[in-house]
Amino acid sequence: MDLKQFEADNCSSCRLASLIPDVCRAEDCCLGVDEAGRGPVLGPMVYGICFCPVSKKEELKDLKVADSKTLTEAERENLFQNLDQAKSYVGWALQILSPNMISTSMLQRMKYNLNALSHDTAIGLIQYALDSGVQLKEVYVDTVGPAEKYEVKLSERFPGIKVTVRPKADSLFPVVSAASICAKVARDRVVKGWKFAEDLGQIDTDYGSGYPNDPKTKEWLLKYLDPVFGYPQFVRFSWSTAQTLMDSKAVTVHWDDDEEDGEKAAERQNNRSMLSYFSASAEADRAQQTHRFFTERRLKSLKSL
Repeated sequence: MDLKQFEADNCSSCRLASLIPDVCRAEDCCLGVDEAGRGPVLGPMVYGICFCPVSKKEELKDLKVADSKTLTEAERENLFQNLDQAKSYVGWALQILSPNMISTSMLQRMKYNLNALSHDTAIGLIQYALDSGVQLKEVYVDTVGPAEKYEVKLSERFPGIKVTVRPKADSLFPVVSAASICAKVARDRVVKGWKFAEDLGQIDTDYGSGYPNDPKTKEWLLKYLDPVFGYPQFVRFSWSTAQTLMDSKAVTVHWDDDEEDGEKAAERQNNRSMLSYFSASAEADRAQQTHRFFTERRLKSLKSL
């Protein structure tokens, strides 16, 4: 698993994938979908898929894959190596969603919540497998939100494929367990080798589990909270834990437009708002001398749109 592509730009999203086994392009296949790192306030969320021929289900089960959350880091690494060695019939792909990408998505003007982001990422990975020639006939997914609705959504999106969505699917279906292991191993490696873009000096990497209720994680968040610039991009600043700490410990910033529109704020500060250039009266135009940049180019203000 080569993480260099993500490490080169760890503030966006990145897809990693194994080679597609030839047998997966020739035989009917099953595919599992799971994620790692949905809840933590630190680090990325990683979505993973794993696929193999339906005829190889028992061989996959013999690899002793299990829900990644029940395994130690060493056990997960060992199982990932076993999956990698079974590359003649097992393939995988990952989508690494950076903390910055998650937070900016959730806080943008048109809200894009974590469930929608998760669904779209899973759909994108399933589509990637199809586009790569994998002959998918069965898809198993660990649910995000109501299982029945999610199953209907995926079934409509991928007609002709039998879709099964279940809570705790990573403990029910070996192919989902395999996807879980791939995703968790990738997240562990990314978190352990995270390259901070910010100049923070000697970084304390003892940030605990990364979950909001972990005392070590909270201590780390307090330690690296800049009162003006907030958190490094390793932190999901859209999480309520991070927002609460910023509200209580960081410098308060007042945005004029939060309480009054741009026209009033500009008028109070003796400035012109952007809107005034589209609705200024003739008298106002005459009172204000036009800059030569506009006169030389024979540009005039619009009176109406």
